[in-house]
Amino acid sequence: MIAQIIPHGICLECQGCCRFSQQDSIWSVSLLDEELSSLDKKIPSCAVSSDKKIRLEPNSEEGNFVCYFLSLQDNQCKIYPFRPFECQLYPFLINRHEGKVFLAVDVKCPFVRDNSESELFKKHAQYLTRLFNNPHLLNSLKNNPRIIQGYAGAINLTEIKL
Repeated sequence: MIAQIIPHGICLECQGCCRFSQQDSIWSVSLLDEELSSLDKKIPSCAVSSDKKIRLEPNSEEGNFVCYFLSLQDNQCKIYPFRPFECQLYPFLINRHEGKVFLAVDVKCPFVRDNSESELFKKHAQYLTRLFNNPHLLNSLKNNPRIIQGYAGAINLTEIKL
């Protein structure tokens, strides 16, 4: 489990994550192969698309799409203790840019906008950089290239050598 930098209450108030403007958004969560096998009892197969992403459901109230596991009543994740790697990592991302792979951050996240210069944020980025030097994680990324996307507007922090 990746340590979370954002206080729980901030995420519950934000209503930014887990919501998407398009049903085929690159921002939707891709699952690692390891997650597919370990979560099969916790995640029903109908929640996963053929391209190994968490399905997005139409949200007619807001005119967008939401993660299959987002409870709109309380803005909470129904599988939070078992959430996928990409969810644990957010607001940090694995970004493909100009043929390289980076640990990046989503500047649309209000917490990032307000705290990107803080010591806490910098220490968390260092923690994640160390994490991405783990051979097991690097191998998993190589075997699951679908989780490496080109996120427009993300700020690249450090290159990940795959």
